[in-house]
Amino acid sequence: MTELLARAVNASKHYGDVIALDSVDLDIPAGQLVGLLGPNGAGKTTLISLLTGVRKPTSGRVELFGGDPRKPARRAGLGTTPQQTGLPETLRVREVVDFVAGHFADPRPTGELLEQFGLADSAAKQTGALSGGQQRKLTVALAFVGRPRIVVLDEPTTGLDVEARHALWGALRHYHATGGTLVLTSHYLEEVEALAQRVVVIDRGRVLADDSLHAIRSQVATSRVDLRTPGSDAVTGKPLPGLDAVTGKPLPGSDAVTELPGVLRSERTDGRVQLFTQDPDQLVRDLVLSGTPFEDLQITTASLEEAFVALTAAPDSTQRHPAPAGDAR
Repeated sequence: MTELLARAVNASKHYGDVIALDSVDLDIPAGQLVGLLGPNGAGKTTLISLLTGVRKPTSGRVELFGGDPRKPARRAGLGTTPQQTGLPETLRVREVVDFVAGHFADPRPTGELLEQFGLADSAAKQTGALSGGQQRKLTVALAFVGRPRIVVLDEPTTGLDVEARHALWGALRHYHATGGTLVLTSHYLEEVEALAQRVVVIDRGRVLADDSLHAIRSQVATSRVDLRTPGSDAVTGKPLPGLDAVTGKPLPGSDAVTELPGVLRSERTDGRVQLFTQDPDQLVRDLVLSGTPFEDLQITTASLEEAFVALTAAPDSTQRHPAPAGDAR
């Protein structure tokens, strides 16, 4: 059997009358890359604080390497980066890494670690002189200094530009490919979609879904028909219809596309139209019969974002149990 590195068993966390986590069960086997998703106030950060020993559950239990995560011995194989971290502004990047490395028996070589996380050129800089994005990369890199067996990251790429974010994804994929276990939260759904094998959706302190990325997306019976329609008028911005090759009369424009039967909603981005439907085959037939000019048609299943919105849609927003600021996210 695969070893369980971390788990929550019927774990709840209350702050007075506020329920931040409500009877959560979660197993993290060795070798998995797990993405935790949820709206603000869902309980993600509270769950991570329990798994990493920062807080203890009000009821139920949480385990790390088979024991209490609040005990230092259990955290020896853990690497973690919380949302908010502080760095000593006058220490140089290399000095900070060396200081953290001094707490481990077999740390990663400093130069190797800085190179992997794109910080080699900043090794001699004081941390106070780093940009916000560079500081964030450094705090994430520190989670890997001690060759941890499991790394727990809370919003690791917040504040990073697209290039830096993708570079960090590469470092996380490398860690996972070499046998590491990774749990991360992110408000970038494309990040979880790009990295995670398994997705756990949390809302109002409860686990709503826990399955593979493919299975989570398949819970939403919506497909997207993506196509390109005639261009828009440079002055009005309205879609321009094409012309029938035989009669020379105008053909319906993209406004007509969005009115086809079976279109649940539509979006326009960079000259393309996305049509959301539960029956993409019938929609394509209706599109052809309508005579509307189009090209470059693509059909895709629901994205993780669409599945997430559907899973967390609450008929009554007052059902949420928000925790105090900074405690349940």
